[in-house]
Amino acid sequence: MGMSAGASGGGGGGGRRGSRRRGGKRGLNSEINVTPLVDVMLVLLIIFMVAAPMMTVGVPIDLPETKASAMNSDTQPITISVNSKGEVFLQESPIAVDEVVAKLQAIATTGYNERIYVRGDTAAAYGTVMKVMALISTAGYKNIGLVTLQEQDK
Repeated sequence: MGMSAGASGGGGGGGRRGSRRRGGKRGLNSEINVTPLVDVMLVLLIIFMVAAPMMTVGVPIDLPETKASAMNSDTQPITISVNSKGEVFLQESPIAVDEVVAKLQAIATTGYNERIYVRGDTAAAYGTVMKVMALISTAGYKNIGLVTLQEQDK
């Protein structure tokens, strides 16, 4: 009698477990676990926040220091840089001095009222920087600004 009770109890229990696996009351869990996705996105956000300022460095130039305050700008301005060797760069692309007028006229998106910043290295020849500024004016632009660093109190 003990044997038949054990056999029927064990057999019935095993049958029920088997039916659950085959799609009984509990099916597959098809929900997306959002927590790992949020974790990965936050890590990527932090990486981009740290890396973004490093990507906007542009052409390495030793800018002169002044006591002028920083200007507020809502849009990304056009930047022309002159390094210590006298090479001219439009944004980060090197260009010949003779091509400045043609390139600026080609990229005039908001007309000639767009602000252009000139970054001249401290060791750059004054004549080269002035020549570039004259070419910008010849291209039709009137809002030309010189970029400097704020003077640090020592």
